[in-house]
Amino acid sequence: MDTQDLQVVQQRIQETIEVLNDFNKLGDKERGRSSYVEQLIKDMAIYYGYSEFLLEKLFYLFSVSEVAYKAVEFFESNEISRPITIRTNTLRTRRRDLAQSLINKGTTLEPIGKWTKVGLTVFDSSVPIGATPEYLAGHYMLQSASSFLPVMALAPQENEKILDMAAAPGGKTTYMAALMKNTGLIFANDANKERIKSLVSNIHRLGVKNTVVCNYDGREFPTVMGGFDRVLLDAPCSGTGVISKDPSVKINKTYKDFILLSHLQKELILSAIDSVDAKSSTGGYIVYSTCSVTVDENEDVVNYALKKRPNVKLVQTGLDFGQEGFTKYRGKIFHPSLKLTRRYYPHVHNMDGFFVSKFKKFSNHYTRTNKDDIIVDNDNFEDNSSQNDIHFNDEEDQKYIEASLNKSLKRKGFKIQKDNSKSQESKKQRLKAGVSNN
Repeated sequence: MDTQDLQVVQQRIQETIEVLNDFNKLGDKERGRSSYVEQLIKDMAIYYGYSEFLLEKLFYLFSVSEVAYKAVEFFESNEISRPITIRTNTLRTRRRDLAQSLINKGTTLEPIGKWTKVGLTVFDSSVPIGATPEYLAGHYMLQSASSFLPVMALAPQENEKILDMAAAPGGKTTYMAALMKNTGLIFANDANKERIKSLVSNIHRLGVKNTVVCNYDGREFPTVMGGFDRVLLDAPCSGTGVISKDPSVKINKTYKDFILLSHLQKELILSAIDSVDAKSSTGGYIVYSTCSVTVDENEDVVNYALKKRPNVKLVQTGLDFGQEGFTKYRGKIFHPSLKLTRRYYPHVHNMDGFFVSKFKKFSNHYTRTNKDDIIVDNDNFEDNSSQNDIHFNDEEDQKYIEASLNKSLKRKGFKIQKDNSKSQESKKQRLKAGVSNN
């Protein structure tokens, strides 16, 4: 679409917003408010370059009273790059010494804000900020401000045993190591073998000595190892909070992607919970976070975990800013404690969109409220519950998951028959084999 056509669309967006802000006076009652909203969504999808599906999903994150102008602010903010931020590595230096050293090299910077004692915002630099002697010596990490938040919420203590379930490229792992002053033990895990390289590189560069790097599917915990004092799960997600960094998200995320992602996130969060020792004298905490702003990947996943693991509860994140998580959303009712979670938006906080929640595990026992009513005991972490005990099995989403499996198998040339327990298991194995061979 050429510039002139975009100007026409932009003008129509502004006019529609004006009508919606004072519909009783300016709106066409016969046409109805919903018609204006539908037109606004279509126009915004064209103007900002989103699929109509994703724009509508993000549009309705805002309440009816603020949806028009707040949504526009959100989408506008995604067109602007976030400030470059760095985190001082306190294992090597102090923030004031680092700031002075970079200023002497012609860098313009200032502290990110009162909420962090280690962050700096870089406005201008005469040398590449990722190639200074200080960077190479491990005095700082290039890290988005929002990714400080889950580590601050987890609040790791010295001499604890901690799992970072999806650790690459290492910003959060190395921050935890600094807070722990290189004591205790961190298991930095990532399922992607290629991403392990950057994780190991940053661990060495920043002088971290209390970390073991491992390469497991996060869902294999606590079978691999359990009994952690704290677990950080910054889960794989759609990236709807970092569209300014990756504009391809605007058009490449589909309904199926969100179904499959939330499925994975629900499996991972149960594994994270089961990996923590409720009897820890200092911990027993789990932090779940994403760089997404969708409810499917955040409140929905946390609410699922509360239902499936009655031995945990949500607690305060310890973060003194951010918007409360949803307790109601488009007909869905979540547990009231979801208000303890925190949401971050680029147009509100001038940082990447983010979600942070914090659980406290108060028992290693729980009753699984399903057909079999199984009693699960997590006290013995050397002989943990089977992998099936922590797998996603929520009936409400099962039909969508099976539909996705069927479609994937059809694309690979398999003939789909009516499911029974054996054929369904065989189907999953064939799909897994097909994915691994691609």
